[in-house]
Amino acid sequence: MAEGTTGSTVPRRQLGRNLRDLRNRARLTVRAAAKKLEWSEAKIWRIETGQTPLRSLDVQAMCFVYGAPTGLTEALMGLAKETKARGWWHAYGDVIPEGFDIYVGLEEAASSLSSYESDVVPGLLQTEGYAREVTRTHVRGIDEEDLDGRVRLRIERQTLLTRVTDPPTLRVVLSEAVLRRPIGGRDVMAEQLEHLVEVSELPNVSIRVVPFAAGMHDGVVTGPFVILRFPLNGDGIDSEPPTVYADGYTGGLYLDKPKEVEQYDMAFQGIWETSLDEQASRRLISELAGSHEQG
Repeated sequence: MAEGTTGSTVPRRQLGRNLRDLRNRARLTVRAAAKKLEWSEAKIWRIETGQTPLRSLDVQAMCFVYGAPTGLTEALMGLAKETKARGWWHAYGDVIPEGFDIYVGLEEAASSLSSYESDVVPGLLQTEGYAREVTRTHVRGIDEEDLDGRVRLRIERQTLLTRVTDPPTLRVVLSEAVLRRPIGGRDVMAEQLEHLVEVSELPNVSIRVVPFAAGMHDGVVTGPFVILRFPLNGDGIDSEPPTVYADGYTGGLYLDKPKEVEQYDMAFQGIWETSLDEQASRRLISELAGSHEQG
């Protein structure tokens, strides 16, 4: 990686939460704050949701309007400088799907990821050939140069699983349909399934399969999702709130309200308990890889 493993996503979210809290304490609506600052309401919303970097002078102006004390203003102005930091993924420029840089930054900062996938292998576990086929279908009319860039980005993301410093814990449950859906032909699928077996041997990675025979389970209702959790700070408190990410055809959805995260936690636990254990899952994946090779 050309740059560190952390980018601007986390400080942007931290800064946004602090500024939102200050605005609420000042009893100002987004509309009222935007009027006082002579900004658009959309700009306030983007700042508070961590979707944009922020200049120190803008933070100073917001803190003045919100009546923040001098010490807190200075601290938030310092945090604003961190929102300008560029993660390694920014080198991929225009090939990053709109808004997905937020997810990549959170993924890099996470200490654990719990993922359920019903239709395709998750990006962190895809081979190059498989990723190429999925991307080509997802992005209609993409040219080869952009396709190559998106595939490289996806493969580069995977290095976090084997990084030397604090690799995250990854738990993945795949619907059996993921293993049986032929994507890219027999050779691509055989390579992909063999890769799943190989990655499942990593000490920080657990892969399970929920078989068709399981019938109705939580994942049928929820659809695919990822729960991201972050390292604890010195006080034993989450450095960032746990976040659920659900990827859709036209964009991603982020949920971080405690009740929302709790619901997805319960759903993931239900899916996990319904699935085959890791050894049985590995055997099934290996058998299906062999069937593609022999076919």
